[in-house]
Amino acid sequence: MSAFDFDLFVIGGGSGGVRAARMAAQRGARVALAEMLGPDGLGGTCVNVGCIPKKLYSYAAHYAAAFEESHGYGWEFPAPFPAAQGVLPGAVAGGPADQRVKPVLDWARLKANRAHEIARLNGVYDNLLRGSGVTVLNGFARIEGPNTVGLATLNADGSPGHQTFTAAHLLIATGGTPHVPHFTGREFVITSDAVFDLEPFPRRLLIVGGGYIACEFASIFNGLGAAVTQLYRGEQVLRGFDDEIRHFAAAEMVKSGIDLRLNADVVCVHQTDEGLRVDLEGGSQVLADAVLYATGRVPNVQGLGLDTVGVALGAKGEVRVDEHYRTNVPSIYAVGDVTGRVQLTPVALGEAMVVVDALFGPAAGKVQRSMGYDFIPTAVFTHPNIGTVGLTEAQARERHGDITVFRSEFKALRHTLSGSSERTLMKLIVDTASDRVVGLHMVGAEAGEIVQGFAVALKAGATKAVFDATIGIHPTAAEEFVTMRELVRR
Repeated sequence: MSAFDFDLFVIGGGSGGVRAARMAAQRGARVALAEMLGPDGLGGTCVNVGCIPKKLYSYAAHYAAAFEESHGYGWEFPAPFPAAQGVLPGAVAGGPADQRVKPVLDWARLKANRAHEIARLNGVYDNLLRGSGVTVLNGFARIEGPNTVGLATLNADGSPGHQTFTAAHLLIATGGTPHVPHFTGREFVITSDAVFDLEPFPRRLLIVGGGYIACEFASIFNGLGAAVTQLYRGEQVLRGFDDEIRHFAAAEMVKSGIDLRLNADVVCVHQTDEGLRVDLEGGSQVLADAVLYATGRVPNVQGLGLDTVGVALGAKGEVRVDEHYRTNVPSIYAVGDVTGRVQLTPVALGEAMVVVDALFGPAAGKVQRSMGYDFIPTAVFTHPNIGTVGLTEAQARERHGDITVFRSEFKALRHTLSGSSERTLMKLIVDTASDRVVGLHMVGAEAGEIVQGFAVALKAGATKAVFDATIGIHPTAAEEFVTMRELVRR
C-alpha cells in the first residue's frame, strides 16, 4: 500500500464516511476524507439538514401543545406574555389579563439556536477526524481511476484549483439528495434541505409527499403554528409501514389539524400576489406561502466520475455493491444512502464498520463484523411518534402464514388530565408456530425510545412467552407490550 498516497480515500463526510474514516485511521491506516462543504458540512444530511435539526424542531413543536395541556394540570399564566418581534402565532399578546394566553414562537431564535448547535456538531466531527489522524480535505472529489481521485478546490485568490490523490481503496459515501419531479413552477418549491431556514415563517405551508419526511414536517410545522396542507398521490401515507399503523397515524395527524388530502397531486405552481397558487389534479387549488416537496431522495452520484471507471449503477442511480459493499471495481466500495438500500443513519454506520473490518481487520479483541437487515428499528417523528421493528402484518402473513396479532389502543395516562384527545396504538405480531415475536409497532408519545429497547428482544429472538413473563414498569405506556394477552386476530 505504500505506493499510494493513502490506504483509504473516503468521498463524503456524512455519518457513514466519517465513521469509516475515523475507525480505519484508528486501525493504523492512512486515511483521507473529502467533503465538498468542508468542516461546515461534516455529518452529512443527518447532522446538517436531517435527523438532528428535524428532531430539534419536533421538540419545539411539542412545546406549544405542552403549554396547552398544562392547564389540565393546574398551570395558568398570571398575565399575558409581552409581544415579541416577528413571533407566531401571535395569539392574544397584550390582551386583558384574565384572558388565557397562548405562547408565541420566536422563529428567528429557534433557527439561530439550531444553527449554533449544528455548527457545534460540525466541530465535534472535525475534531474526531483530525484527532484520529484523518486528513480532511475541502473540495469536490471525482474518481479519475480505480485508485485515483481528483479534488476540485478553490485557491486563496478564489481561482479554481485541482489536486490529485491515489489510494489503495476508495469509499463512496455521498448519501442521497432530494428529488423534485419536473412540472411548471418547479422553481418556486423548496426541499427539506431549505425548510429549516425559511424566511419568513410560512403561515400557510403546502407539503407534497407521503413518506416519513413529508409526514414529519407536516406535524412539525402544524405544531409550530402553520396551517399545513399535505398532498399525497397514493391511497394512504407512509407506504411500507404496517397498514394499521399507517391509518391510525394519519387519523391522529388529521385530528391535530393537518389538512391531509390523499389521491391528490400537483399540476403546476404559480407565483401570485396572494402567494403561491398550486393547481391540483381535478381542478382544485391551494394557496400557500411555501411549497415543500418531499417526494423522495435519489443517490448523490452526480459528477463523481463513476462512469469513468465503470462503476455499475442500478435503475435509480444507486451504486451497486455486494455483501461486502464492494462495487464491480474491486478497489472501490460504497456505503449508506448512495447504495439505495435502507436509508437510515445507523445502517450507514454499521455498513461502514463492515468495510473497515474487512479492509483493515477488526478492533483488538473483536470479531469481524457483518451487517444484517432483519429487525432494523426505525421511528417517524410525527405527532404522535411512530416506532416500529420487524415485519408488518402483511409481510408476516406472507412469510409465516399462520400468525397471531395482539393489539392495544388507549388514551395514555398523561392525557387523562391534559385534555388532549391523542390516542396510542401498540401492536405485536407473532409467528404462531415458533411463538417468536416478529413484528412490534407503536404510535404514541416517545415511540422511538420505547421501540429501541424492544428491538434488542426481537433481534435476540424473543418469544411471546418471554414477553408475557417479563414484568412491566408501572405506570408506563411501554408496559403494554408485556401485558397484552388477548389476541385480536389470526
